[in-house]
Amino acid sequence: MKVAGIMSGTSLDGIDVAVVEIRGRRVRTLGFRSTPYPAATRIALLGDLDAARISQLNFVLGDLYARVVLDAIKRFGPVDLIGCHGQTIFHEGGAHTLQIGEPAIVAERTGVPVVSNFRARDIAAGGEGAPLVPYLDYLLFRRPTRTRVALNIGGIANITVIPPAARPEDVKAFDTGPGNMVIDALVREFTKGRENYDRDGRIAATGGINRALLQSLLRDPYYRKRPPKSAGREQYGAPFVEQMKRAENSFPNLIATATALTAATIARALDGITGDLIVSGGGVHNRQLMAQMAAFVPQMCIATSADYGIDPDAKEAIAFAVLAHETWRKRPANLPSATGARHAAVLGSITP
Repeated sequence: MKVAGIMSGTSLDGIDVAVVEIRGRRVRTLGFRSTPYPAATRIALLGDLDAARISQLNFVLGDLYARVVLDAIKRFGPVDLIGCHGQTIFHEGGAHTLQIGEPAIVAERTGVPVVSNFRARDIAAGGEGAPLVPYLDYLLFRRPTRTRVALNIGGIANITVIPPAARPEDVKAFDTGPGNMVIDALVREFTKGRENYDRDGRIAATGGINRALLQSLLRDPYYRKRPPKSAGREQYGAPFVEQMKRAENSFPNLIATATALTAATIARALDGITGDLIVSGGGVHNRQLMAQMAAFVPQMCIATSADYGIDPDAKEAIAFAVLAHETWRKRPANLPSATGARHAAVLGSITP
């Protein structure tokens, strides 16, 4: 079966589409495309959203998703199914969540069935609704004699810990804290929108870490909370950025400190774990972040998912293609040990 997976993450950097072929438990990537959000759409998503605006953006995003999928189909061939994560508007793990991007628009424009709204069923079953990508990590990276940790550094950073010869119930996964989203927000603000991220970590490399600010941020109870746990823009959005700006007014120092926060919180989550660390997500391109992280976790053998045949930028889109396939086959695809759900559940809703 050929499936397109659509992912637009917390960083709001655009729409990722991966086209994969799934045969049994084998997943082969046929193609990947990433399309930036139009500036007006990004600004709207970052603004204050009332019900009317959310309703409008739900249809706007549905149309955008349909366009990028049709473009991917033109390049990589027809698909039998689409998995669409949607754009998260609000997420409070274990309570409620909302992703927009109207699946009916995508199904209508493409003529292909769409699986969407993946997180709600896990929350209904008592889970956090996140993280869901560990299902793919378990399929791809489990090995009989070695611990592997899959780390994704997107807007939020999260890890999947896969012990040797792990069963699904042995896997642990959770959000470690901010990934790129605080860095990105600061870069956008201080460059007045000319830049959306710290390319290669160059700005962080010119700044100094505000140690007092970093220690203050690390006292957040979230980092000591036991998993399952999940985080999002609700914790690391505009109020968090304002808090940082009140403590430090040097732009390079703020970027350096935000980068150190991501590295330090990932390191805390990896404390006591040895094995292979397999990194994916936009953060792999931030050399300063990767160097800091390597210094914090010398016990880990660090590689990117590219070393294992998976494009680091495509992994989450691939995951939602795989999750859609499992839904279509009426098979559970959450890992209760990762999300805290009472039981494994078939995720998502199908728009034929």
